[in-house]
Amino acid sequence: MDNSLLERITIDPEICHGKPCIRGLRYPVEFLLELLSSGMTHGEILADYEDLEEADILSALLFAARLSQVKRVYTLAS
Repeated sequence: MDNSLLERITIDPEICHGKPCIRGLRYPVEFLLELLSSGMTHGEILADYEDLEEADILSALLFAARLSQVKRVYTLAS
């Protein structure tokens, strides 16, 4: 996978409360993941949100994949 895709993900406390976003735009990574998980295709997303690019969708997927690559999950006391 192309790690340069991750450079498209920005974190700025002034944008979307510091959530990881696409290229400093107000599109949080979680929003793109929700669109994809709802069944929207890349083409449909790009048609609806014209300032997004194919690489933005791929960067959101790569970011999510990296977050899921944990070695161990710990249970927190409740």
